[in-house]
Amino acid sequence: MRNILIHCIIIAVGVIMLYPIGWLVSSSIKPNNLIFSDLSIWPKQITFGNYLQGWNGVGGNKFSVFFVNSFAICIWAVAGNLISCSLAAYAFGRLQFSLKKLWFSLMMITIMLPHHVTIIPQYILFQKMGWVDSYFPLTIPKFLATEAFFIFLMIQFVRGIPKELDESAIIDGCGPVQIYWRIILPLSVPALITTALFTFMWTWDDFFSQLLYISSAELFTVPLGLRLFMDSTGESFYGALFAMSVLSLLPCLILFFSMQKYFVEGISTSGIKG
Repeated sequence: MRNILIHCIIIAVGVIMLYPIGWLVSSSIKPNNLIFSDLSIWPKQITFGNYLQGWNGVGGNKFSVFFVNSFAICIWAVAGNLISCSLAAYAFGRLQFSLKKLWFSLMMITIMLPHHVTIIPQYILFQKMGWVDSYFPLTIPKFLATEAFFIFLMIQFVRGIPKELDESAIIDGCGPVQIYWRIILPLSVPALITTALFTFMWTWDDFFSQLLYISSAELFTVPLGLRLFMDSTGESFYGALFAMSVLSLLPCLILFFSMQKYFVEGISTSGIKG
């Protein structure tokens, strides 16, 4: 009876948590006049015109362009974090250099630094460099190992790899670069996939940074494209907004569930080996 009660509570909590998603999907196939008048999760009338209207976009900007822009930013962000963070983690986890503990402490401090503290100086810097209204502020910093959380995650994983493998590779004539490429990277696949998943989802859902640096409609991403359906001075297309919101969830869901095995392994292993 205790197990049944626990499972019933878990199922009830799960239903409550999933209700907003169900309502979103339901509202995406309702006519606009029934979205807020009919709050039931089961629509009385079904229409797929919201998806067609949303895909055609607003103001001559098709929503497919926003998807392409978001994918482009995410791909560059993922590539940058994988390359730079893995190199930094390898340096902290394996190499010996002067002031190593000091640099590691400074890196860890940046994790506790609120993002909003650095917004103004970063914007001034990028504006002077002429990067505003481009994708450079959203992608180039990723290649400079600015994500301390991912560096720390990979460091914990690298430290768990036996150093005997490095010694064997050195005997065979491998240098630091070859050890990184042939030993550390292949054995760090779970941590790399975890980093890629987090980077993709955080970049895909990022609204504030994209709103701050992108102003041209042809460069808009999915979050900025969804904002176009909300017009405070005129008509708001809620049906199209909900329809495109449903489509915007699919890439993250597909990527997460397809890589769920490696994602869980990367998180759990990094925590245990810390």
